[in-house]
Amino acid sequence: MKVLKFGGTSVGSSKNINNVINILENYSKKDTVVCVVSAVGGITDKLLLAGNQAKNKDIGYEDAFNTIKEIHFNIINELNPDKSAAIIDYVDSKLSELKSLLDGIYLINELSPKTSDKLVSFGELLSSFIIAETMKNRGLSADRKNSQELMITNSNFTKAEVNYAITNANIKGYFKSVSQQITILPGFVSMSVAGEQTTLGRGGSDFTAAIVAAALQVEQLEIWTDVSGMFTTNPKLVKQAYPIEKISYQEAMELSHFGAKVLYPPTVQPVLNLNIPIHIKNTLEPDAVGTIISNDKTGSTQAVKGISNISNIALLTLQGSGMVGIPGFSRRLFEILSQEKINIIMITQASSEHSICLGIDEKEAEIAKLSIDTAFENEIALHKIDPIIIEKDLSIIALVGDSMKNHQGISGKMFSSLGKNNINIRAIAQGASEKNISAVIAESDVKKALNTLHEQFFETKTKQLNVFITGVGNVGEKLVEQIKQQRKYLKENLKINLRIVGLSNSRRMLFDEEGIDLKNWKILLNEGEVASLEGFFESTKAMNLRNSIFVDVTANRDVADFYAKYLRQSIGVVACNKIACSSNYENYKLLKDLSLKYNAPYLFETNVGAGLPIIDTLNNLIASGDKVTSIHAVLSGSLNFVFNNFNDTTKFYDVVKQAAAEGYTEPDPRIDLSGVDVARKILILARESGIEMNLEDIENTPFLSESGMKSDSVDDFYQTLISDEALYQSLYASAKAKGCQLKYVAQFNNGKASVSLQEIPSDHPFYNLEGKDNIVMFYTQRYKEQPMIIKGAGAGADVTASGLFADIIRVGNN
Repeated sequence: MKVLKFGGTSVGSSKNINNVINILENYSKKDTVVCVVSAVGGITDKLLLAGNQAKNKDIGYEDAFNTIKEIHFNIINELNPDKSAAIIDYVDSKLSELKSLLDGIYLINELSPKTSDKLVSFGELLSSFIIAETMKNRGLSADRKNSQELMITNSNFTKAEVNYAITNANIKGYFKSVSQQITILPGFVSMSVAGEQTTLGRGGSDFTAAIVAAALQVEQLEIWTDVSGMFTTNPKLVKQAYPIEKISYQEAMELSHFGAKVLYPPTVQPVLNLNIPIHIKNTLEPDAVGTIISNDKTGSTQAVKGISNISNIALLTLQGSGMVGIPGFSRRLFEILSQEKINIIMITQASSEHSICLGIDEKEAEIAKLSIDTAFENEIALHKIDPIIIEKDLSIIALVGDSMKNHQGISGKMFSSLGKNNINIRAIAQGASEKNISAVIAESDVKKALNTLHEQFFETKTKQLNVFITGVGNVGEKLVEQIKQQRKYLKENLKINLRIVGLSNSRRMLFDEEGIDLKNWKILLNEGEVASLEGFFESTKAMNLRNSIFVDVTANRDVADFYAKYLRQSIGVVACNKIACSSNYENYKLLKDLSLKYNAPYLFETNVGAGLPIIDTLNNLIASGDKVTSIHAVLSGSLNFVFNNFNDTTKFYDVVKQAAAEGYTEPDPRIDLSGVDVARKILILARESGIEMNLEDIENTPFLSESGMKSDSVDDFYQTLISDEALYQSLYASAKAKGCQLKYVAQFNNGKASVSLQEIPSDHPFYNLEGKDNIVMFYTQRYKEQPMIIKGAGAGADVTASGLFADIIRVGNN
């Protein structure tokens, strides 16, 4: 014999009921079947709504009744298009009884627990009749048995206690003589010894099925719902969640207590006592494996079996120095809450006995505060304790697993991964059994927390990076294309799932929490919302995704001013924008400190040398205990390109224009040619070497004409290049006469830095530096005579984009 239970969603529509009937028909070919059904999905709530409206003299109860009637009649007609008359006649007569009951509630302004039980019983009585009669119409061997004739209880209305002696005898006696292959039972409903209609309370249909399964001692109880078992976590919040094939009773109860809605633990006690396994199945996917709940220890030995959460939590804190060493505070506190029938979901107490924290349902917080403050009024007046503190908008997350006690470091992994993502923990609780570790966090952080923990404990060490890019011009476009090209490689080889979830240019911005479609990103961006720096930050913050990275591909000061805001939200920053790192030292130091404080990477390799690993190499030298004594470098790919292509047969103006057209200069070429850009770069290297220095401390010897330095606009500047051609030709002629090359050189020696145009002799390492290449020579305590040299392309959209990409990957490998 098989015992199956189908919940409200499973019988919530004619389509779903057809699925149920197909499942029962297949089962009945091999076994006799007992099927317990809930009310049609949503009907119990509608019955209670109608009852409360009637009690409150709200004539709207008639509309609620008509909705209930319409739903049932529609289902009957859809299931039985040619044979609905007889079913409708019976259901109509039952609905007439319901209407009379509601009219009576309206007249007397009262809805007692006894009447409430009678009211809500209509849901299961109607659904079970409709399903049974539909099966008969289709020629199946089926009949309905009213559970009220089997389930006998006391008169504790709304949550009646079962008389197992009578009930078990009724069940065994009835099923000894049944002739039909399929028996439909309404769940939840029962009858008192005195013959009054009662109900079994929350999870009552599960309870009915469990009582029947235990009485008949079947091999397994199947509970059919709208999900394919108990999941590793909430699949609506974590896309990567998957069903758990096997789980223990204790694990299932822990997960259910902390928000997993598939099972209500008290209702399955009858089968638990007899070690009858429970199989959770999906009505909509009957072939799915589902979850088996049992005491079988041969399942997975994975330490953490699931992650769950309870929302709408309030944290109550009772604290005060007068509590220390004084017995009785806890007892009084719990008694007060018990008297108010307030359920305590979580408890934690400091070992100092200075405070006790309780997690309760947020709806009960104000009543709890009033009751506790009143009871402790004397102690509060004497300043022995403080008035109760309430924190709202919280949630409890919990790791659950029988094997957690045998694995070291579970707590450490849990809290470190949450901390890295700026998820603040308000309270922690762990039982001595070590089957559950619970933490109270902000409600707004639940989705991020569940995804973070699921990634940590259940995914194949694949780290998801959520990237927000501002600036999709020349370099930004190359970066997006590189990410698009390499996403598959990163996932398969580096276990990094890289998604671009935010894009912005100066006009429009675009967000997609599931990842922007990189095949059509330009079109989508053009259709996006109006861009603003504040709006981009607020949207990034609101999405609250784990492992978030803000990427600045601009040269904009206003964008750089937002770095601190991102870092304070534990959002990493990757930037090719040099403005922040070359701003006043206090701001540079603040950003570095914020990066450490909030565990948010701040990477800016492309600030110096585009894609060359200059800063990374320098940081490794410093970290290993080496000390930089001097730096000699050509740090401007644009200036090197200019002077490598400028000679007595070219025009300086034409060469600068070419460099700008090929993307080697900043949008304003004066930043490059004035030496400011190079000065910023050597400043950054000096600071990364441990030197406190500002931009004005760097000696900058310009080679531009006075008119070029004082030009008011980019167009004016280009005009000065034409008029001052003789000056630039003279610089070239001087170098050529000496057999030298013109190079714009940055130097750092003994705590001082300078930048200037220099005539480099043929025996110098800088002499043969070609094209747009950069070169850096680090002299350190270890590299005293022969410097460490880094050389390569130092400008261009592709190499700059690849440098940014490398920094993003560094974050992923962190």
